[in-house]
Amino acid sequence: MISNLLYKEIRLAAHPNLFVFTLMGPLVLIPGYPYTMVFLFSLIGNFVNLMYTRETNDIYYSTLLPLKKAEVVLGKWLVLLVSQLLTILISIPFAFLRLQLVSQPNPVGIEANTAFYGFGLMIFACFNLIFLTTYFKTGYKVGASFLKGLFPATLLAIILEVIVHFPAFKWLDSVTFNGQMQQLPILAAGILIYIVAMWAAYKISVQRFTQVNL
Repeated sequence: MISNLLYKEIRLAAHPNLFVFTLMGPLVLIPGYPYTMVFLFSLIGNFVNLMYTRETNDIYYSTLLPLKKAEVVLGKWLVLLVSQLLTILISIPFAFLRLQLVSQPNPVGIEANTAFYGFGLMIFACFNLIFLTTYFKTGYKVGASFLKGLFPATLLAIILEVIVHFPAFKWLDSVTFNGQMQQLPILAAGILIYIVAMWAAYKISVQRFTQVNL
C-alpha cells in the first residue's frame, strides 16, 4: 500500500519543482553561503507541491479512489518525508567534497557538518508539524499553513547561522574529526525530534482530516 501511494503521488500529483528543490544539496559547495537554505528550499518545494495539489484538486480526486482519508494523508506525508530525507542524502557527498575543495571556513554561518544536519532535521521537524497539521484542517489552505510553519523554521535557521559566530558556540562550526564527534549528540537529538514530530504530524493530520467535509 505504501509503495502504491508513493507511486501515485510521484507519477500523478508531484509538481516538477519539488524535484528541483530536493536537489539543492550541491549548494554546500558555495564558499560563502548560508547552508541552511538547503533545508529551506526543501520546504518551499513541498509548499509548491501542495499548491499544485490544490490547483489540480488532487485531494478531492484521491478521496474518490478506494482510499481511506488516513491513506490520503499518508500519501502526502510520504512525499514530504522522502523529499526531505533525499535532500539530506544528496547533500552529504557534496559536504565531504567541500572539505577537499574549500580550505577556507564559511564566513556566513555554520559549516556543512554533523551539527548542521542535526539542526536541519530540527528545522524540518518544526515545519512539518505545523505545516501538515494546519493544512489538513481544511485540505486546501496551503498558503496560510506554509507561512505558519515557515516562520519558526526560518527563525531556527537564522539563529543557527548566527550563534556559530559566538566563541561559546564555535564548536558547532567545527569540521575536524574530533569536533564532529562532539556534535554527535546534536545529530542524535535531531533524528529523535524528527521521528517524533513526523509521527505526531501524521496522527494529528489524520485526526483533523477525517473531520473535513469535502
